Order: sequence, then structure tokens, then C-alpha cells
Amino acid sequence: MASTVTTSKDSPAASRPGYGQLLRTRGAWTFLLPGFAARQPFAMLTISIVLLVQHTTGSYGAAGAVAAVTGVSMAVFAPYSGRLADRHGQRAVLVPGVLAHTLSGLALTALALTDAPLWALFAAAVPTGASVPQIGPMVRARWGVKLKGSPLMTTAAAFESVTDELTFVVGPLLATALCTAVDPAAGLVTEAALTLVGGLLFAAQKATQPRPGRGGGHARVEHVSALRVPGVRVLIVTFLGIGAVFGGMQVSLAAFSESIGEPGLNGVLYGVFAAGNMLSGIACGAIAWKAAPQRRLLVGYTALALTASALWTAESALLLAGLGLLVGMCIAPALITGYTLVESLVPAGARTEAFTWLTGAVALGQAAAVTAAGQLEDRLWDGAGFLVPMAGTVLALGTLLALRSRLVPDARGRTVARGVGHREPVAVD
Repeated sequence: MASTVTTSKDSPAASRPGYGQLLRTRGAWTFLLPGFAARQPFAMLTISIVLLVQHTTGSYGAAGAVAAVTGVSMAVFAPYSGRLADRHGQRAVLVPGVLAHTLSGLALTALALTDAPLWALFAAAVPTGASVPQIGPMVRARWGVKLKGSPLMTTAAAFESVTDELTFVVGPLLATALCTAVDPAAGLVTEAALTLVGGLLFAAQKATQPRPGRGGGHARVEHVSALRVPGVRVLIVTFLGIGAVFGGMQVSLAAFSESIGEPGLNGVLYGVFAAGNMLSGIACGAIAWKAAPQRRLLVGYTALALTASALWTAESALLLAGLGLLVGMCIAPALITGYTLVESLVPAGARTEAFTWLTGAVALGQAAAVTAAGQLEDRLWDGAGFLVPMAGTVLALGTLLALRSRLVPDARGRTVARGVGHREPVAVD
């Protein structure tokens, strides 16, 4: 299937992929705009739950636990949502999914407002997390169909990373403003409403979704889980480490700001961290890379582990801001390269599932890191929570170095690993 980018592959511009050329891809805006609106609630969910449950229970511990249940539930169920989308089409999964998420989110809100017991909040948090629409992976899968074989795939991965980061800057700010200025329940109610409207609008864009069961091409491929591709399993561990950075930073920056008597500084420090992520993501997509993505991931992740390992040594807000900026600048290249590798490792018919495994890994790593960092901050010294990003990235780097050969696609074309050595792989190209 030829690329649908309007510029010819043989032209000089095609060898210098950039955002302008990417956004001129035929039909891209039809899924980008509703996709941005539909993914916004994803960044609002956790903070909305924390602020509502803390208001009704008076306990940050209870609020964090309910939010963590939501995150773990999302991480567990997201890959199954992706697999169903690959098999039956994104629309078939999105429509019932956004309806279920809206209803469960509103149920969680009602339970919190009526002072329901904590176990009831946990029970409502499970379907709320399980039904979170996986818009980001679905958008990435649509880019994969549009740009098959095009050098713009790395640019698209960078563009999506920047979009995700922008979402995680705007979403929490919007949710916080609604919960504090309007009503403690306003954030979660708005999240449910945006999920419903944005998700249905995105689902309506049928022309750009990958053909179910066909991977965007004409030959039907065998339905095999993306998790059976060895490289995907390596990337999952890698993304767990990235999730540990996000979760550890959220808790530890708040604790550090509180310890120096400047709680309002938390937003500034996290904003610097997010800005580093966005800026490096923009730069990563604008560069025409010559190095192989496997090598870029190894170099970038090594830099991430080194910078994350220095966070706990910061004794001043200025030094912590500088280190946070560097950590943020190292995250985007690792995320972008990991998503880019999916294009070469996984058949298009299982790609949405692969993306959801990676997204779920970040969410799971973040949920675990929030819990661990909170315990360290309570039991040890101020700033001990920064040990979590260090441990997460160092362990993930060790796995990445040991298993880096699994990130190289089969020379005969993309294959789905069968899991048994003597069986022949199923070639899909």
C-alpha cells in the first residue's frame, strides 16, 4: 500500500520529513482533531478522582488508592481493547467503550458524593479504568495505515508524543480548575462528558480507521497477540520504567515543594519537566535520523537512566528544575523511538494492541511508582521518592541491554513470533 502523503517519496522534501509535510497527509485532520478532543479526558481522570475522593473522605491515602485502582485496571484491560479493535474495527470497540466509561465514571462520582464506603469506590473504579478509550494508540494505528513505508513515521510518532504531553499539561490544569472553582465533582463529570462526545466523534471517522483483521492492506492476516512478539515484551519493560519516572516525579516534586515551604512551586517544577519533554519531542520529529531506531533507543534510555538517577541528590529548587528539564528531554526520544519500533516489529493487524500494551505499561508503571514514592516519602527522608525513577529506569535499562537483539525485525519481513522455536514465523509483508 503506497503512502498517502501528498508529496512524492522521490522528491527532496520526502527525504526531509517534517511536521508540515506530515499534516498535509490526505485525511489526517479528519482523525487528528476529534482524536485530540477524545484523548483529553484521559489526562483529567486521575487528578479528578483524587480531588473528588479527597474532598468527600478527607484522606489523600484513600483518594490515591482509588486512583491507583483505576490506573491498574486500565493497564490490565487496555491491551484487550486494542486486540478487539484490531479484529473488529476501532468503531466497534469505541462506541460501547465510551458509553461504559461515561456511565461508570458518573457512578463513581455519585458514590463519592453520597459517602459510599471505600470498597464501593474501588468497585466503581475498576470498570472506570477498564473502559478508558485508547484513543492515542488508535490514532497511532491510523498513522501507520496512512504512512506505511514512509519516512514520516518517526515524525508521526514524535507528533503524537508531543500531543500526549500537551494533553497531560492541559488536562490536569482544566480538571483542577473545575474541581476547585466550580465543584469537586465537576472534573470527573466533565471528563465523562468529553469522553462521550469526543469518543463518538472520533469513532464516526470510519474512512481512516485500519481495516479490521487486515492491517490496512488487502491480504487477511492471522490473529495473533502482539504480546507474542519478543520485541514488544522488551518495549513493555522499557515503558514501565518511563511510567516509574512519571509517577515518581508527581509525588516527589509535590513532597519536595512542601518540604521547603513552597507548595505552589510544585506546578512550576512539573511544568519545567513537561516542557523538556515537549521540546525534545518536537526536535526529535524534526530530525531526519540516520541511526537505527534500536541504537537510538539504547542511547536515549541510557541518558534517561543517568539523569533520573541524579534527581534524589538535588537540594535546591533550581537544581531540581534543571535536572527535571533534562529528565523530560530524555523521555520523549525514548517514547517516540519505542512507538516507531512497533512499525517494524509488529504486523499492522496487531498494531493497535501493541500500542495499547505500551500505553498500559506506562500507566501501570506510574500507578506502582505513585504508591512506592509515597511510601518512601512518608517513611524515609524528603526526596526519597526520587529513588523510584532511578530504580525503574536502571532496571529497565538492564533489561533493554540484555535483550536488545529482540528489537531487530526479522530480515524476511515483519513477523509474529510463534513462541516455539521450531515453528515457522508467519510473514505478513
